[in-house]
Amino acid sequence: MQKPETLFLIAGNGSYPRLAAKGAREAGVSKVVAAAFEGETDPGLAGFVDEIVWMRVGQLGRLITAAKKSGATASMMAGQIAPGNLFDLRPDFHALLLLAKLKERNAETLFGAIANELEKAGVPLLIATTFLENQLSAEGLIAGPKPKDRLLEDIAYGLGIAKEVSRLDIGQTVVVKKGTVLAVEGFDGTDSTIRRGGELGKGEAVVVKVSKPRQDMRFDVPVVGPRTLETAAAAGVAAIAMEAGRTLFLDKEEVFSLATQHQITLWGIPS
Repeated sequence: MQKPETLFLIAGNGSYPRLAAKGAREAGVSKVVAAAFEGETDPGLAGFVDEIVWMRVGQLGRLITAAKKSGATASMMAGQIAPGNLFDLRPDFHALLLLAKLKERNAETLFGAIANELEKAGVPLLIATTFLENQLSAEGLIAGPKPKDRLLEDIAYGLGIAKEVSRLDIGQTVVVKKGTVLAVEGFDGTDSTIRRGGELGKGEAVVVKVSKPRQDMRFDVPVVGPRTLETAAAAGVAAIAMEAGRTLFLDKEEVFSLATQHQITLWGIPS
């Protein structure tokens, strides 16, 4: 990949945009311009970028115009938009034209269509882990206690279930215990799934998080952050397993510290 002089950062919620901006700086990107969304993006991101342009979710015309004006030769999506906001958007005329062409209106098709618009504007999307390779999960034991055979068996079992669920585009996370599925991710998201499964697992629940078979890593990267660990700890989860090289840690050092503190095994599954 040729390093862009200017990066157009499409910033969702959480710490991901800040980490992406910091990673881009460390990689030698000269200028970072961020598109920020009302009610989603942390206003503190302004301290990590050169320019920030605020807009509502659904203002595609404004997004494309900002991308062109930024002078960037590449763009990058960092951070999620809450599902409720994504599907409750107030589209501008540009977005209405785009939506009219879509047969299905889900996060994947919406973001895929936005990626195409950015490509046409000369600001193509980079893979969303660009500049963050050192934050990706490794294989085997990552942090926390070494897993016993029972946990490893549940991880292997959960992997098969999670892959099938993700293939059907239902969700990417499952919670299992002793060969039984306790919870499957749906529209409610990962944290809610962990809470539901953890309550049923009573201290022995295993969370398995995977990527989709044809995951578009430009805008849909599995992440594990401090909030994931805090949610798992409160729910009594024993282990969190994720695909190595395809799962991004947000604030890696804090995640590892929390895993050790709460005695939660973090395990990397060979991708």
